[in-house]
Amino acid sequence: MEQLGGTVIGFSNANVTSIQKGESLWDTIKMTEQYADVIVIRHPLEGSARLAAEAASIPVINGGDGSNQHPTQTMLDLYTIQKTKNRLDGLHIGFVGDLKYGRTVHSLVIALSHFNPTFYFIAPDDLQIPESYTDELFQKKIKYFKTADLNRFAKELDVLYVTRIQKERFPDPLEYEKFKGIYRVDEQFLQNVKKDMKIMHPLPRVDEIDKSVDNTSHAAYFEQAANGIPVRKILLALVLGRIK
Repeated sequence: MEQLGGTVIGFSNANVTSIQKGESLWDTIKMTEQYADVIVIRHPLEGSARLAAEAASIPVINGGDGSNQHPTQTMLDLYTIQKTKNRLDGLHIGFVGDLKYGRTVHSLVIALSHFNPTFYFIAPDDLQIPESYTDELFQKKIKYFKTADLNRFAKELDVLYVTRIQKERFPDPLEYEKFKGIYRVDEQFLQNVKKDMKIMHPLPRVDEIDKSVDNTSHAAYFEQAANGIPVRKILLALVLGRIK
């Protein structure tokens, strides 16, 4: 927003607001819109962005609502795939890691389902993609595979979308301990993939991508992060009516 010539107000800690006094999210949004032209909300509860949009009379952008969706990340992910693969249609896309709680995965699967993909969901059963998403893919006749083996479909992939095992999403810390470090993309893994396969990650990473991958032609995650700047600037300009 600052690069576009605007200013930013807001808070990252709800304890500095009237929420700590019992104010509802609805009222917080109604108050915030008195001071702003657009609201970007990032909230731990699923459905919070939808509620904010219903409460506000100004544009609301969802910056992530719990483990539900992350649509602005999806826009920059689509842009990154288009730039690195020169197309969106007919790609073989693998998703690995926390697919149950991974909101970036949820949003991107829905978006890519419009481009005739083949999906590979790589995760242990307890962290697999929710059935609500595979049910939608089935209805759209989108081909997908599920596996816990990172190497099983490695040679098929055009893009591998890696996610970290998200400690903060697990209701039980012991459950996180069971799955942390379960997948690791390294140089040995890259020996069995297409030469032009691209690796993406919404970041931050922990240990799921070895640093030795950073300097290979497969790594696209830092470019992916950089793409968030122009994409989000465009989104802000669009919802503010500055471009059409």
